[in-house]
Amino acid sequence: MKHHIIYLLFICILTACSSSKTIVEHPITFNEERKILTLEYLQNRYGLEQDSPEIEPKMIVLHWTVIPTFEKSFEAFDPVTLPNWRPDIKNVSGLNVSSQFMVDRDGTIYQLLPETTMARHVIGLNHCAIGVENVGGTEELPLTKAQLNSNIWLVKYLKDKYDIDYLIGHYEYTLFENHPLWLEIDEGYRTVKTDPGTEFMGKVRNAVKKLNFKELPKTK
Repeated sequence: MKHHIIYLLFICILTACSSSKTIVEHPITFNEERKILTLEYLQNRYGLEQDSPEIEPKMIVLHWTVIPTFEKSFEAFDPVTLPNWRPDIKNVSGLNVSSQFMVDRDGTIYQLLPETTMARHVIGLNHCAIGVENVGGTEELPLTKAQLNSNIWLVKYLKDKYDIDYLIGHYEYTLFENHPLWLEIDEGYRTVKTDPGTEFMGKVRNAVKKLNFKELPKTK
């Protein structure tokens, strides 16, 4: 009887682990127009002339959407172009924001783009960064424990798959301004970010410290 109970517990643990490791394919629109805009972004903002919008992942950037549901968050990323984009304004990219992954409040991991396709989610570093968006992030809808666990698992998964050096929260991106990975050519193009919160970021870092990510550049 005792062995039977242990066996059942073992099966339950395996089942729970396997369910948490599921990545659900839920692609945003990536048509020819989005491909062209992505290639233009790489060239105009980073000076990278490429035939395909592929990246070599060197960092993972964690975000929050500040949108309460996955459906609404997806709707924000799915259009190819930014709302109110004016193509007549020179050097202002119309490429919509996006990320490779989005984690719902119940911990479900959705893949919006291939991991090595550029997404627009972090100034200066899109050419080397995999983005992970988390639904919510407001005072009324703080990020959940399920999201935390999924972020930890996803970071481990991506680190094992790619030669990734850095794990950062979006609020830390400007630390890389004098780093070789930083390619943004417009010195005035910066935004102030707070996502995904220092507490959430600290918990993720603590859980993956054995992965030996490189230390972030020091404050200027």
